Amino acid sequence: MSVTAFAAVLAFAVTAFAPQVLNDGDTFMHIAAGARMLADHAVLYRDPFSYTFAGAPWQAHEWLAEIAMAVAYGAGGWSGLLLLFAFAAAAAAGLLAHNLGRWLDWPAQAIVSIIALSCMTPSLLARPHLLALPLLALWLSELLIARSEERAPSFALLPVMTLWANIHGSFMLGLGLAAGLALDALVSDDNRAATFRSWSLFGAGALAAALINPHFIQGLLFPIDMMGAAKLANVAEWQPIDFSQLQPLELAVLAALYFIVTRGVRIPPVRALIVLALLHLALQHQRHQIVFALAAPLLLAEPMSRALTAPASAILERAHRLAAFAATAAVMLVVGLATLRLFVPVVRSDSPVAPISALANVPPALRAEPVLNDYSFGGYLIFAGVRPFVDSRVELYGDAFLARYEKIIAADPEAVRATLRAYDIRWTILSKHSRAVAVMDGLRGWSRLYGDDYAVVHIRDK
Repeated sequence: MSVTAFAAVLAFAVTAFAPQVLNDGDTFMHIAAGARMLADHAVLYRDPFSYTFAGAPWQAHEWLAEIAMAVAYGAGGWSGLLLLFAFAAAAAAGLLAHNLGRWLDWPAQAIVSIIALSCMTPSLLARPHLLALPLLALWLSELLIARSEERAPSFALLPVMTLWANIHGSFMLGLGLAAGLALDALVSDDNRAATFRSWSLFGAGALAAALINPHFIQGLLFPIDMMGAAKLANVAEWQPIDFSQLQPLELAVLAALYFIVTRGVRIPPVRALIVLALLHLALQHQRHQIVFALAAPLLLAEPMSRALTAPASAILERAHRLAAFAATAAVMLVVGLATLRLFVPVVRSDSPVAPISALANVPPALRAEPVLNDYSFGGYLIFAGVRPFVDSRVELYGDAFLARYEKIIAADPEAVRATLRAYDIRWTILSKHSRAVAVMDGLRGWSRLYGDDYAVVHIRDK
């Protein structure tokens, strides 16, 4: 099987069957948002879910991904949702491997693909960023092909940017990569006037393409505003990677440095700066590790190829002969795996993001009353039709509200009591490991209703 087919099938199989893909509370919220938009036949502009910020301005900036998630879930339940993301992961892995094969012989192509895919595994989650990954691979690959051919990218690429801007905020990285490679072209090409003109026209087209979204300029500015939120530092995916334990990214960076130094790989200065900028983002925020794992190999493939011995023509001819067989085998494997996924139901159980049993023990009438919930439970509560106190939408709640919530979770008794009074809260559902549980246990007028390994429910005495 060719490297491209192998990478695609491997990514599909892992994503379709790995339990970790559903280990994120945001998945519940995205499905609920998509279902709400399908029911209303309109994109969400105000918060319909929480009771603390009900009706407040809120952009469903990932609206297209959320609708796709809701459709997949409605059609096939959790198995249908997993298949949607499995196809996205397979497309991204296949595009990565295929475009690496433009410059690297098959052993190098296979090694780099495997290392890159291993770095992506921590971010294999059923969330919109994974649906945007094939678009990043396609966008960057076409930019690099244009650079290799010493021309500006084709305007036929611009619809990719429009699609990307309606799926996930990472489209801003796509604009940044285009700007970086335009600078690389200006530095390297002889006819700078023509280069500036052609790349500027493409850049203007890309910017206009990104503005084709329901929120127009607000949709373009959202990722920038989001990055400026101070309380993002408290969200796990926005925190630095923990290198106290061996990480795939560490091995990948060390392997790349060893190869570059020992083989004397010459990387164009601007391209090297782009790779370093992506590495900085990956080290600073866990969520950008998957972007670095996909983009860095593509950016370095052509410079690396110059330090490698070209493959023998006989090997290339054999690879071409096997291509049709590999593609056929890959399609058959994917069809078989997809069928297996659909016929093996996914049964959700209690987890750190899904307090299923705890919520089931809350009387239906009480669920409609104001609740104080753990941040990680917000998505599941929305999915279950309960209006949460807080969820993962940092951009909705703002720094001031989240600062108050931090005091609650830090077990500040006065903050807990003040919040219970201010919002007339009737019940709480908190993580078993939350320090606020001990505060609730000691409050007069409150008692435990339920507790398990994941969640504790308190109710206000009548």
